[in-house]
Amino acid sequence: MQLELRHLEAVCRIADAGSLGRAAVRLGVSQPGLSAQLRRIERAAGGELFFRGREGVRPTPLGEFVLSRARRVLGEMDALAAGARAAAPHPSLRLGCILLVLVDGLIEQLEPVMAGREIAVSLEHSVTTLTRMLGAGRYDAIVYGEVNDHEVPLPEGTLARTLIPKEPFCVRMSATHRLADRPLISLADLAGETWMTLVEDDDGGPEALVDACAKAGFTPALRYRIADRKMHYDLIASGRAISLSQPTAPPAEGTVLRPLDGEPINGRIRLAWNRAAVPARDADLLYRAAALAYLANVGHNAFHRTWWEARTELHPVLDPVPHPHPHPHPDGDR
Repeated sequence: MQLELRHLEAVCRIADAGSLGRAAVRLGVSQPGLSAQLRRIERAAGGELFFRGREGVRPTPLGEFVLSRARRVLGEMDALAAGARAAAPHPSLRLGCILLVLVDGLIEQLEPVMAGREIAVSLEHSVTTLTRMLGAGRYDAIVYGEVNDHEVPLPEGTLARTLIPKEPFCVRMSATHRLADRPLISLADLAGETWMTLVEDDDGGPEALVDACAKAGFTPALRYRIADRKMHYDLIASGRAISLSQPTAPPAEGTVLRPLDGEPINGRIRLAWNRAAVPARDADLLYRAAALAYLANVGHNAFHRTWWEARTELHPVLDPVPHPHPHPHPDGDR
């Protein structure tokens, strides 16, 4: 096996995190998977890169050498990407997102207002990866989520704006589930269920789920991590698991969505952008497109539509489409 950029990034993440577990969370992969990858990297490098211990990992002499070269290579690649973009006559808009429901309609909303521009949208399973790539200039803007009190740190040179300040997570379960007929589900009644592990590990979601379940008197049994929506829904429809879900999620055959009593877990959707790469007008257009994509999904579930319509203070502010040369105004709330 030859070392690739993704291998170098993994080595740097492990060193920065100080443990395989924390690095796995930041990379959005499982710890066993990262451990297996590290073993393959070490074989390619010719020896162990880290000392393993109860308190975490630290670089071996060989690891220090590989790390110094890896950071240099990754830095050069970031500089190359940023330089190439600056030299491009008509740069594309490079947008990174986590797996939010609104992503499906975001391109449709962007195309009319950014006609002629190439729009590249990439999905990531790690908010940490999104922010790192935003800071490195590989993304111009990102759309991401935060759960409960968690705040995602943003790199220097970025601005941010909250799109949706609050949406209460609900639960997706099989249509034949014993609680499927209830209009409102108490979290305590879900003790003993098998839960889908959240795809994003670094947006505060896993901690919020475990904390809410602890307050309800149980520890959730987390078993599956599936990013593919169809496989995710099929597993739930079969009755083998339940999962947290955005309340704007579409119906899926054999499953139902139900709100949780007391709204124990809430999400927040934010937009962040590199102010050197995204002019204020483009940031406004991106915000508007994301807002319209979100609003298009509010009617998927009657319980959320009722909740949403009663809370106008949470609704995104939809200003008219900005003119090509708007008057100067503040770029963001960060």
